[in-house]
Amino acid sequence: MTIFRAEGPTPAKPPWTNPGAIVVRGLTGTAGLLPEEFARLPFGRSPGPDGVVAGEDDQRVSREHGALVHRQGWWWLSNSGHTPIEFSPTRQLHADDDPVPLPPGYTTLLVVGSGGRKHPLEVHVNTPEHHRPLPVAGPTLTGHVWDLDADERLVLAVLGQQYLRREPHPQPMGRAHVTELVAELRKLDALEPWDVKQVDRVIARVRDRLSARGVRGLKRSEVPEPIGNSLNHNLLTELTRTTNTLTRADLAPLDRLD
Repeated sequence: MTIFRAEGPTPAKPPWTNPGAIVVRGLTGTAGLLPEEFARLPFGRSPGPDGVVAGEDDQRVSREHGALVHRQGWWWLSNSGHTPIEFSPTRQLHADDDPVPLPPGYTTLLVVGSGGRKHPLEVHVNTPEHHRPLPVAGPTLTGHVWDLDADERLVLAVLGQQYLRREPHPQPMGRAHVTELVAELRKLDALEPWDVKQVDRVIARVRDRLSARGVRGLKRSEVPEPIGNSLNHNLLTELTRTTNTLTRADLAPLDRLD
């Protein structure tokens, strides 16, 4: 196993430029490994000298909470702790789950701790076309924004009022209430009111479009039972938190109903 510390002196050819190398950055340090079969990089509260510390002052985090192991050309993430590891807005890895392969590029891991704490780790898997980038100057780039037409934006803003108002533990509004508000707004614009089926079709259309573009958690096959509001919750999380597709400004039409 070859381990390197990214904070050390930079050699002529840094090891993290090797195809398949991995770099893991925590709040207290950074480490990496070359892609040797069964190379292993642990992380947790006290993972040892070859690991990366996450949640060192949080007793809900295990000493070794998880690890990244290189097998058959992939880095596999596993969880051996008592709390889950979040690795996307809609996915968690638990100790009894099978390891999952990480894609090339950046993945942010959040180790769930006590009292709502989440301890971040930034993971970068290198490919020949995706080298570990150097720091850059210049303006901050804006985040990705999904395209929505006017009807989609209106319906989803009404559906996601709690998310846009940044309420704690937000949930999608009920279908009947969304339909009632959308109908009133369309009447104000001299448009024919919609029924609940038309509102449902607008929401389903956006879910299908984003799912086809790689957003997870928008299909029934991708979420556990009972499904409940999970599909719309995941959609609104993508539109209001993961991206800035919907913002507080999209609530302005509702002011016309006051």
